[in-house]
Amino acid sequence: MDNILITICARGNSKGIPGKNIKKLGNFPLIYFTINIAKEFLKNKKGKISLSTDDPQIKSISEDFGIITDYIRPSYLATDNAGKVDTIKDILLYEEIKSNNHYDMILDLDVSSPLRTIRDLEESYNVISSKKDAFNLFSVSKADKNPYFNMVEIKDDNYYKLVKNNPEGNYLNRQSIPKVYNLNASFYWYRRSFFDSNFNTVMTEKSLIYELDHICFDLDNELDFQFMEYLYNENKLNFLL
Repeated sequence: MDNILITICARGNSKGIPGKNIKKLGNFPLIYFTINIAKEFLKNKKGKISLSTDDPQIKSISEDFGIITDYIRPSYLATDNAGKVDTIKDILLYEEIKSNNHYDMILDLDVSSPLRTIRDLEESYNVISSKKDAFNLFSVSKADKNPYFNMVEIKDDNYYKLVKNNPEGNYLNRQSIPKVYNLNASFYWYRRSFFDSNFNTVMTEKSLIYELDHICFDLDNELDFQFMEYLYNENKLNFLL
């Protein structure tokens, strides 16, 4: 049985949505939904939930829901420019050294993208478990726009072109274009070997995806939060959050 470390990375001082990680969604602070599903997922598994935060209030509220830690995220990993991979690696090494333990799999759950289900986590875990040479897996959604068909970028001469070119000519309809996906930032699976390979982004030559069959999006600004509030408060989601 894999030993799983679930990481919840929630720094303070959010710019797009002040206090985002503990902002109330319904009757609960946003971080509650991530803590709750992490606990549910580990019910019949070997593992631990670990919080990475630099914010005393986030730490205190997480303790109210049973997540207690003496780890404090270093200041250099609590800036706008800090990489998520480095942040996860730091708390992973901390937990392994502290407990003299080894984790086989790391599941990072993003507080600001909580529209996920237990089925999503179980099925994605089965996907990466069955692909032994995969380094990682991340959740995605179908993309509304496609760089082979209806996305353009500027050229050196200040004219525009399709972002992706088809060597055989432009695609003329949606049915023929390659599938592309949006990263919805909800969850990321990593094999322990990922963090020994010095990757600094989630993109590797052996990355997998898990496509969600329901709505899922990251909270970047107040309008995003208002939309999620509407979905949650009006029972517009077709699954329990």
